[in-house]
Order: sequence, then C-alpha cells, then structure tokens
Amino acid sequence: MSALLKIGALKPGEGPLYLRLQALIRAAVETGDLKPADALPPERDLAESLGVSRVTVRKALAGLAGEGVVEQRQGSGTFVSGGRRKLQQGLSHLTSFSEDMATRGRRTTSDWLLRSLERVTPTEAMQLALSPGDLVCRIHRLRRADGVPLAVERACVPATILPDPALVETSLYAAMGAAGRHPVRALQRIGAANLPADEAALLDVAPGTAALSIIRVSFDEEGRPVEFTQSHYRGDAYDFVAELSLSGGGAP
Repeated sequence: MSALLKIGALKPGEGPLYLRLQALIRAAVETGDLKPADALPPERDLAESLGVSRVTVRKALAGLAGEGVVEQRQGSGTFVSGGRRKLQQGLSHLTSFSEDMATRGRRTTSDWLLRSLERVTPTEAMQLALSPGDLVCRIHRLRRADGVPLAVERACVPATILPDPALVETSLYAAMGAAGRHPVRALQRIGAANLPADEAALLDVAPGTAALSIIRVSFDEEGRPVEFTQSHYRGDAYDFVAELSLSGGGAP
C-alpha cells in the first residue's frame, strides 16, 4: 500500500489546512498505518493528492518534525520517526498549555484536581507580592493532549484577579485575559525531579520516574506578578527547546 493511501484523504473541516494535515498524518502514525521509518511521499505528490499547496504541506511537515513525529533528512525526504515521540516546546514565547497544544492541532482536556479560594502560603505571598491573609485562587489540573496525560499543573493567582475558580473553564490565561490581567512575560525555572507516587499515578508512569519540574512566575503589562505555577511534565514525552545566538558578534 502506498504512503498516500495510508495517510488517507483530507476531510473538510474548520481550522488551518496545515493543522488538519498534521492531524491526518499524526493519526496515521498513531494507528500504525504509517510505521517507524516509513517514507512519506514527496511534498509535490502530497500537495497534488490532497488538493493543497506545497507551502501548506511544508508547514505541516515542519511542525510534525518539531514534535518528533517525522524526521526530515536533507536530500532523502521525510520519514516517520522511530520510538517514542516527544513534544517540543520553545522557550521564546509565553503561551498556555491550551494555546500550545492548539497550535499543534491537538485536543486538550483537564482533570480537575483542585479549584478553590484559600489563604496565601508564605512562598506564594513572596512570589506574588501579597500580604499574609490574602486570598488566592488555586487551580490544580492534570493536563492531557489527545487523552494522553502530560503534566500536573498547580497554578496560583491572586483572588483580586480571579475571585471565582469556576471562571477558569479551559484556559487559565483566557480567564485572566477576560479579567484584564493577561500575562505578558514570565520568569521560568526548569529543573529535574523524580515523580512522587501520587503524581506518577496521575501521569501513568512508575513512581520515581524522571520529570521536568517547571516553576513560573508571570507578570502583567505593569510588571505586577499575576501567576505562580508549579508543574511536573513527563520527561519521556516533553522537551523544552531554546534557540540561542552568539552575543557580541564575536567568534566562538
């Protein structure tokens, strides 16, 4: 069976064509129709068969390569990656989990672990410039993409911004934006951690499994801290990638 037949047909729907094409190829890989090391058709053949432009195909494949779904080999073509695929998240832009997954054409869901108004802890008060006794909105969630658990996220926002946890339906940043306090920059620290038994069970991995520990403090346009979030991301499913440039123009 040719790779074109394995990929199938691009169905009518909403959203950018390149995201729909990404979802089509990703589904063929996940169902096993396309197997590791399988070669994808050339860009021109894909474009003609699916009735899209080569620019659309090129953009879709570049995105899938960034996720690790496919490998693009110079002069050889595009091949399905082998082994477990990792999602790659750039560090140059501040986006929410929901926004990041949406750009990849993935469906996000959350298992609510906690939604409450509680008094601030000393650590939270220091990070959010709050006073003892102030209230904070706590949003703890298990974040999934296409049903796969990827992260345990524990967010804390001043109650003056989010007085009701039920205001957060899908995206925390969307709820904060509706309140006029959308984060515009953040300080983020990434480290290594071994998952405790309770979080390992949520993420469907063994206790002690290596994870990425993310601590983020976000700020609004006036420089005021508006979010303090501590997260654990599955180390076998997620990579954070930064693009670096040489400073000062000197030779390395």
